[in-house]
Amino acid sequence: YDSSDQERLIKESIKAADLSTTNFPPGTCHGAISNAKNKLLSAEQFAQAQSDFFARNIAKVYRNYERLLKQNNALDFDDLLLRTAQAFRDHPDVLSELQDRFQYILIDEYQDTNHAQYVVAHALAMKHRNICVVGDPDQSIYAWRGADIKNILDFETDYPDAKIVKLEQNYRSTKTILEIASRIIDN
Repeated sequence: YDSSDQERLIKESIKAADLSTTNFPPGTCHGAISNAKNKLLSAEQFAQAQSDFFARNIAKVYRNYERLLKQNNALDFDDLLLRTAQAFRDHPDVLSELQDRFQYILIDEYQDTNHAQYVVAHALAMKHRNICVVGDPDQSIYAWRGADIKNILDFETDYPDAKIVKLEQNYRSTKTILEIASRIIDN
């Protein structure tokens, strides 16, 4: 489903939970569901982990949303990652076939990957261990969208045999801008 289809289903899910879109804005609900899916949490797993009033109601919306997606034989964007990770876990033959097909993995902006993206990429790379990532932990700006900075910070732990190439020369900014940016980053 595209974003308008998702919003429509989220609104239906809020209504089915007897909640108000004023107190439970569709964007907020969808963001929470998206974050849960990016952490590979099913609606049931998400519900079990919630203790406060607001989160328990988001869990109801998530359950309704999943029911409506299934009823409509649909997936949202987050499901593409969630279901791929689940397929790799549950169907090793599928994972093996894809590992053979994609022997080399390249990921740009690795600092902005989320947990589900990490799991999928890591699973694909495990057989041949030919993974190249490009990123800068100082430029991680998408935590609000589920990006997990640990993915890039732990890369050398996950791949101890990795060769790290630091690109120290910048051709896009002047020396003054780089010095100021470095001072800001240092603090």
